[in-house]
Amino acid sequence: MTIRWGVSPIAWCNDDMRELGGDTTLDELLTDVKEIGFAGVELGHKFPRDPGTLGPIMARHGLEVIGGWCSSNLLARDADAEIAALAKHLALLEAMGSTVFILAETSNAVHGDRRSRLDTHPVLTSGEWKQFGERLNTVARYITDRGLRFAYHHHLGTVVETGAELERFFDATGDHVGLVLDTGHALGGGFEPLGVIETRPERVVHVHCKDIRRRKFDQFRAGGTSFLDGVIGGMFTAPGDGDYDYAPFMAALAHINYSGWIVIEAEQDPAVANPRQYSQLGLDTLKRLARQVELA
Repeated sequence: MTIRWGVSPIAWCNDDMRELGGDTTLDELLTDVKEIGFAGVELGHKFPRDPGTLGPIMARHGLEVIGGWCSSNLLARDADAEIAALAKHLALLEAMGSTVFILAETSNAVHGDRRSRLDTHPVLTSGEWKQFGERLNTVARYITDRGLRFAYHHHLGTVVETGAELERFFDATGDHVGLVLDTGHALGGGFEPLGVIETRPERVVHVHCKDIRRRKFDQFRAGGTSFLDGVIGGMFTAPGDGDYDYAPFMAALAHINYSGWIVIEAEQDPAVANPRQYSQLGLDTLKRLARQVELA
């Protein structure tokens, strides 16, 4: 097993609400990431998308580009059109030596709309699941044939939010369609991330670890709060500061001989929750637990 520790830049600079961390520079972000002790970082909106520009920046900081979110529109266009649309993103990842390609369906997603509610998300019909799965299979095969792990990101406010929808996703796609197992979005979607490791180990190709403040999340969901306002209100935090017990989760990863990136997230308002402090807490917490279960 080889585990590599990475971080999402969203704790410093939020992609959906760019006013959060808007004054933070890329150099400040990467300096923090390196000094905390991470080996890599996912992409965010502060990162240049030209490899000739980004490459020297990452080399100067001694960090790798893990990958980065790619929004798909497979409910609205076919696989060939999607492959054409993601070509520049894929070329950047290949040039940077990234090993994972993260994708999420956003054609009808509501998580970026502050008028939406946490208790409401788009739902697919049986026919739509079939077509979505077929198109996703084709895109994922193209990515894997290029040598990257394909990792679909289940997410609140999208068509793959609940445990039942994740099972529909698995049924509609082949095993080459991997998963970003995101603990925070799993818990928010009402299912136990540990169960995914136990029942679908072959699908777990990338891991995002953020914690949840359950009482706040439940209050926001019951009150009709939007996803973005829930983030601002502190429904998420870093591992070690929330309500999820990561010890069994890390033990389960060790049991399946998980090999790959574990990415720490602390999706919060950086003006309230210092991103360096919370990301350090998350890394220290999971490293300690990983040592206990010999996940190295």
